[in-house]
Amino acid sequence: MINGIANILIAMGTFFWLWGTAPLLGKRSSVFKLHSLSVADTLGSMAIVVGLLLKLSREWPLLLLALISLALWNTVLGYVLAYCATGGEERISDA
Repeated sequence: MINGIANILIAMGTFFWLWGTAPLLGKRSSVFKLHSLSVADTLGSMAIVVGLLLKLSREWPLLLLALISLALWNTVLGYVLAYCATGGEERISDA
């Protein structure tokens, strides 16, 4: 049962990875494309790591560290890429 749930999570994560690349082909702004790609990548990666956590329960400290790192790093990276894509025009101090 747990192995089946783990396989479903890994397949779902792979689906999110592929689904996140679809907006790159559209004609929207670069910021929209980066946002959708980073969200889908983060969700997909986290689903895969949770699936691995169910399969490899002995390795939970490393996989938990990977989950925390994914949540923090991908969020910060998304903000940095969006800031660079806008050319730094919208600064927090200007608000």
